[in-house]
Amino acid sequence: MYIQRTISKQLQNHLKSFSSVAITGARQTGKSTLLKTLFGDKFKYISFDDLLVRERALFDPALFMTEIRDKTILDEIQYVPNLLSYLKIEIDNDKLHYGKYLITGSQQFSLMKGISETLAGRIALLSLFPMSYSELAKEKYFNAKTKSTEAFFSYACLNGLYPELCTNKRSDSRIWYSSYIQTYLERDMKSIYNIGDIRTFAQFIRILAARCSQLINYSVISKEIGVSVGTIKNWVSILEASQIIYTLKPYFQNLGKRIIKSSKVYWLDSGLVCYLTGIYNKEQLSYGIMTGALFENLIVSETLKFLNNNGLFNPVYFLRTSNNQEIDLLIQSGDKIYPFEIKVTKTPKPAMLKSIDSIKILFPKMNIQKAHLICMIDKGFPITKDANVINLDEYLNLLRKVLKN
Repeated sequence: MYIQRTISKQLQNHLKSFSSVAITGARQTGKSTLLKTLFGDKFKYISFDDLLVRERALFDPALFMTEIRDKTILDEIQYVPNLLSYLKIEIDNDKLHYGKYLITGSQQFSLMKGISETLAGRIALLSLFPMSYSELAKEKYFNAKTKSTEAFFSYACLNGLYPELCTNKRSDSRIWYSSYIQTYLERDMKSIYNIGDIRTFAQFIRILAARCSQLINYSVISKEIGVSVGTIKNWVSILEASQIIYTLKPYFQNLGKRIIKSSKVYWLDSGLVCYLTGIYNKEQLSYGIMTGALFENLIVSETLKFLNNNGLFNPVYFLRTSNNQEIDLLIQSGDKIYPFEIKVTKTPKPAMLKSIDSIKILFPKMNIQKAHLICMIDKGFPITKDANVINLDEYLNLLRKVLKN
């Protein structure tokens, strides 16, 4: 079964004005399936995962290019980075021919470096994340008939949101994630990024998963696993470039020393976090020590997917003061800042929004708009004269109304 991806509209629009479109993303987010489903009948398909094809492209790229002068999908092009310079020549020789090449790559470091050096200005760049709430709601997953935030939270954490886990009902998520981690570590980290001690890196990944939705303290993690702070920073950068995690930056523009300036870490798939931290059933999910962090991770990751999938570039932040007053999520649109608090509760209270009120008073020059508390209620309502309580579905609908390109 194929689930329609929201990013398809952007992809088709870019093909009308660019010679090439590149799609990056973590392994197994559905890049190849997306392109073959949308364009398989119009484009020739070449995968550089095929060792023989890869060797031909590496040995004689000029000759290889003579075989792909028609519309072509070039899958996993990071394995043949030398081909990019020949693509540049082909594109420059045929500037009026739009939508000729579709390119995918799982590893952003190598792919983006090659594109920035050779194809800048000639190619549109898109990212494909794991499945989103909006995509699955249309297909009536996770009791989507009621659009229940609680049902989606459980589904995302215990099933996972990679396409194979969503479309193949026979998939065992624990077995799938075990294989995914093994492939990611052995095939990508060791061969592409030359990670020396894979066991230590695996330990680092688990430690970082246990800290989802928290500030990244590089020194503490460094001491815990016995590697340098520089190595930890490098590993975080690799995970972010691979689109496994996202580091959310603090909002501190002209706010002085009262603001915490460390970043927070979020994972783009909550199911992977649960696998890495040993959360396998609803009881562990609902009553464990990570429940609140996992719910916050879900809301932030769905925010990132929404912006990415709809071609929006609104800055996203959090804000925490030195005395621990915090706004979980800030989304900027022009000079307006929309504040959101995230709580894993069905019984919201006005006190849950006190930090937003305090920060408004502390920083009156910030153009903070009406506050919203995102939680597990069935239907939103005003909780104070200046704030509403909303569920995930209502939150995404609100973003559609207020955000601009």
